Amino acid sequence: MSPAFHAARRALLSDPLTNKGTAFIEAERDRFGLHGLLPPHVGTLESQIVRRRRVLDGMADDFHRYAFLRELQDSNEILFHALVQADLPRMLPLVYTPTVGAGCERFSEIWRKPRGLFLSYPNRGRIADILADPALDRVKVIVVSDGERILGLGDQGAGGMGIPIGKLALYTACAGLHPAEVLPILLDVGTDNAALRDDPLYVGWRNPRIRGQDYAAFVDTFVEAVAARWPNVLLQWEDFAGHNAYDLLARYRDRLLSFNDDIQGTAATAVGTLLSAIRRTGASLTGQRIVLFGAGAAGSGVAELLVQALRAEGLDEAAARARIWAVDRDGLILSDMPKLTAPQALLARDPAEVADWTRDADGGLGLLDTVQAVRPTVLIGASGQAGAFTEAVVRAMAAGCATPVIFPLSNPVSRAEAHPADVLAWTDGRAVVGTGSPFGVAGVTQVNNVYIFPGVGLGAIAAGATRVTDGMFMAAARALGAMGGAGDTLLPPIDALREVALHIAVVVAQAAVADGVATAPADALTAERIAALMWDARYD
Repeated sequence: MSPAFHAARRALLSDPLTNKGTAFIEAERDRFGLHGLLPPHVGTLESQIVRRRRVLDGMADDFHRYAFLRELQDSNEILFHALVQADLPRMLPLVYTPTVGAGCERFSEIWRKPRGLFLSYPNRGRIADILADPALDRVKVIVVSDGERILGLGDQGAGGMGIPIGKLALYTACAGLHPAEVLPILLDVGTDNAALRDDPLYVGWRNPRIRGQDYAAFVDTFVEAVAARWPNVLLQWEDFAGHNAYDLLARYRDRLLSFNDDIQGTAATAVGTLLSAIRRTGASLTGQRIVLFGAGAAGSGVAELLVQALRAEGLDEAAARARIWAVDRDGLILSDMPKLTAPQALLARDPAEVADWTRDADGGLGLLDTVQAVRPTVLIGASGQAGAFTEAVVRAMAAGCATPVIFPLSNPVSRAEAHPADVLAWTDGRAVVGTGSPFGVAGVTQVNNVYIFPGVGLGAIAAGATRVTDGMFMAAARALGAMGGAGDTLLPPIDALREVALHIAVVVAQAAVADGVATAPADALTAERIAALMWDARYD
């Protein structure tokens, strides 16, 4: 055998997209010279899944299971995706929330092999060259983060790459994107997390975060390079801090096909679940009094989609906004507060409205004061503030509402506004509860963005959309709310996520046609046609 042949056979085994491990059959072993490099046993994909499950069962905790699955993805990607698809209820918490939080915090500790692209600020002049790799020719979806606001954990720097990797694993599992069609990217512009910069194991650029015009120019260089390399790619912004999340979405949503999952995906998931909840209570959306705790990117996104939904039910904009009370770190948001962001200003209440409200000892209007005054029917948390929904807050809400709808949505579990078991206990079991993380409490729905973003991405791609519109997200939210769940749950089960993604994709593609942004004909956007685009994990 020539040196080139020896190199090629080892390359076949080292590439996670071509490596089958023991599943290479005898004819393949003969053809590619794999004898001796593999044990003689010829396995199947199914037997390999059984072997990996046994390893997972023997591990002590979920973080080590996460690390094992990451290594499996980097060695045999088809097997990784087949394992995830075969048992989504078990695998979803391991490859994404809540375990991905620890994966991001300990990313430098477990990094082994290249996956995705790290575009660091010192390499800003090389971005186009880095993207030019022919191995990336098939890319259809990019998930990008700068690592500044990872879940509720804050600045994780280069460790934030765990989020794009995890999100794209779900694009493959739920929406059927081939793993060669997805690309995770981390914009490494430094970190303000001093502990990371001082950690000798940290793999990122050891520099305080670049901000201002330098940051804007860097992101613009990145977007221009992406648009030139893949004119029709879908770019999903993920876990950017609030001060950047809205700016980037506004700046680029009409320049290329893109959306922000923290703003728009969270909003559609929360609104869809709320529609399911109020249908169960027999009430109308326009009759709800909604308190929103946390008015950053996620909370503000939820509020704006709620306004759209309320207006669609017949309210004018002023009346729709009057149904929402937003509370942030400084209390109920009032129009005379300094330094409100543009989205927060839209949610601000008139100080005259609250002049006679009971205030706390410091003269402020905190969450408890607001709940006691408003007597809300819905309480949504998107704050990242663990335990913010205290017993006093929940009991005050339950005292004014027969069937309170309470969604502590912050991730991971350590940042949840309340434990759902406590919420049920404090409301004597009357609350309808949805959580961002899985808690394993009977009757509690996991309100996870995975119900929305894979279907939105698949629908946008199938439609050949030129941009992602608000109408596409509203259609996704309504479709999710109409699907409902079994028993006490508000949404379909996790093991139905592939069917959910297909259904969402169809309505999103149709909404793209209605909004005039689709390039594919409407008659090509049937469930059967879109399902044919979805890949199943199997060996060629």
